[in-house]
Amino acid sequence: MPGRKELPSTLSRSPRSAQRTWIKAHDSAVEEYGEGERAHRTAFSALKHTHEKVGDHWERKEDDRKGPSDPKAARPRQQGGRSGEGVDEQATKEHLYDVAKRLEVPGRSRMSKQELLGAIRKANRSQTRKARS
Repeated sequence: MPGRKELPSTLSRSPRSAQRTWIKAHDSAVEEYGEGERAHRTAFSALKHTHEKVGDHWERKEDDRKGPSDPKAARPRQQGGRSGEGVDEQATKEHLYDVAKRLEVPGRSRMSKQELLGAIRKANRSQTRKARS
């Protein structure tokens, strides 16, 4: 199974449901498009429908929040868009505040929703970098 061999480090620290979603989507994309970056992007896009990145790993979204996390995951490949880096941009401000609290983001109580999104992305990148070293 090629997807299992190519599992990104953030997914190796994630629940089996996230790993399974990514592997199945990756393997299907490899059959369709061949091995490479496109297969990885497709797998992450599928993962973002059911999981969100919190720190250095992925967690399952609540059932009422399932769906694309960001504009890039919601559109066909040709239309582009920007990535939310695994942060669920469709989540409520309260949910984002709770995630920021778990990630110990300073100043979170005074942040707008957009500021929380940016701060969570930054904290996620920082924790992932630490986990890889």
